[in-house]
Amino acid sequence: MQDIRTVNGPLAPAAVRGPALAHEHLALDLRRGTDRAAVLDNRHADAVAGELAALREESGLSLLIELSCRGMGRDVAALTRISKDSGVPVVAATGWYYEPFHPAEVGDACVEELTGMLLREITEGIGPEGILPGVIGEVGSHGDRPSEPEVRALKAAARAAVATGLSVATHAQLGRGGPAQLALLTAEGLPPHRICIGHQDLLDDSGVHRELAGRGAYVAFDTVGKEHYQSDAARLRLLLELVAAGHADRVLLSGDISRHGYLRDEGGQGYGHLFRSFLPRLRAAGVDDGLIDLMTRRNPIRFLTGAHPEEAV
Repeated sequence: MQDIRTVNGPLAPAAVRGPALAHEHLALDLRRGTDRAAVLDNRHADAVAGELAALREESGLSLLIELSCRGMGRDVAALTRISKDSGVPVVAATGWYYEPFHPAEVGDACVEELTGMLLREITEGIGPEGILPGVIGEVGSHGDRPSEPEVRALKAAARAAVATGLSVATHAQLGRGGPAQLALLTAEGLPPHRICIGHQDLLDDSGVHRELAGRGAYVAFDTVGKEHYQSDAARLRLLLELVAAGHADRVLLSGDISRHGYLRDEGGQGYGHLFRSFLPRLRAAGVDDGLIDLMTRRNPIRFLTGAHPEEAV
């Protein structure tokens, strides 16, 4: 099984002894228009590192996948510092978010040009620090079908993934468009077990969740705690339906902290909401610790490394 690429070097999968957060942001800038709060920057780095260090002690947090990519205010130097300060390994990303946040470089660039940009980051590293990304994501679309620029970005992500062995995590705005994303990515030759379809806990449609999982993709319930989008009660119901259908091995869980107001010291749910609130409710509903470990540790490792469900982790 291949090593996991983290901002502080390769990490053996066997070293991940505790749970992972599969979709988070530690440093980003999505401010636009009247929304000036969608930011996590150096002012918040100490609070972020403190939360992660506490979770490492309380819950055994052993890995975090950070999905801020090109055009999202990605800051790999900040990720490196936060990882060192917290003691939690962090995976950095490359790719493009959904169209409203595409940087000018996407423009009219063809798929081959976009693929080349990703390959350079994957092989040479990000920025002057030369940090190697360990995942492609969160590559985005909005609506039931990707827009033309989103199609190019998704195709480039798939081709770069096929060429390098990285996996692809998507942003499906409000949970919509997952089947179209999966069809597009697999049409480029990317196996479904190298794909995670994002934000499915925002889509109240268990049939779509079963379809994605049945085709072999990972299904992300990755906005846990964002009650203004969807209640955790609804998330719990949808997750239990997916588990009952036999697809626990296709689930990834996280909270998608994406603005400073979500931090605990600002009164938000923080990075630990999954562990402190949601998983206890999942256990109370009858999900045992083996399945919890599957969804929070073994599945993220398999997603990042490309291991199949039957491979031991």
